[in-house]
Amino acid sequence: MPLQYISGLSSRRRNRQSDLHLGCLLAFVAGAVNAGGFLAIGQYTSHMTGIVSSMADELALGHFSLALAALAAWLAFLAGAASTALMINWARRKRLRSEYALSLMVEASLLLAFGVAGTYLSELGDILAPVTVLLLCFIMGLQNAIITKASGATIRTTHVTGLSTDMGIELGKLFYYNHLQLPELQVRANRIKLRVHTLLIGFFFIGGVSGALGFKHVGFSATIFPAALLAVMAVGPILHDLRLRWRLKRQHS
Repeated sequence: MPLQYISGLSSRRRNRQSDLHLGCLLAFVAGAVNAGGFLAIGQYTSHMTGIVSSMADELALGHFSLALAALAAWLAFLAGAASTALMINWARRKRLRSEYALSLMVEASLLLAFGVAGTYLSELGDILAPVTVLLLCFIMGLQNAIITKASGATIRTTHVTGLSTDMGIELGKLFYYNHLQLPELQVRANRIKLRVHTLLIGFFFIGGVSGALGFKHVGFSATIFPAALLAVMAVGPILHDLRLRWRLKRQHS
């Protein structure tokens, strides 16, 4: 995709194609962050099902400190999603073009801060691990809410379980044998939906491989590339709003 097109993916004007392309790029970033985060702290941070299950297990076993840690991770994801909703609704009230770009830029900034700070904090494992878990969970909640709001809840970038379930359902329809004498009972797969889910899972996987390899060979600096990708997607609408505000300010001064 050309750079100019990528920078317009977070625009307020949307269609099915822009939602899909934005979703694929965000799925790539989610996979990279998730895999890189696992190598950094030994824990996946986009899997809220696992985190809530871990919270229940630790609570049942009497490991209250670990249960509280899982609760904090879940709350961080929740806070990230809520932050996106706040920024989008505020931008819509102000009639800004950057209603989705603001959250993307915040995510890019947090990823970049994690990459820079992680290099210096890597020797302080006891401090780095809990802070990293909370930060990455917040980022995943932030990102998942962006594409959910932008696509009208038709696309998710971190929920591979749901994507795989929907993909399996469509595959079941695709391979179902239709009896020609019963046209009213014909089963048809939604090939567009199947393609979308396949692409999202594929980009998440490619992102995971890239993130793992990047962290293995480069370390925390590997977050610079996904941060830059997010920033490129966000910068166009944000600059447009800033220029517009500057013109209005000059006209009234």
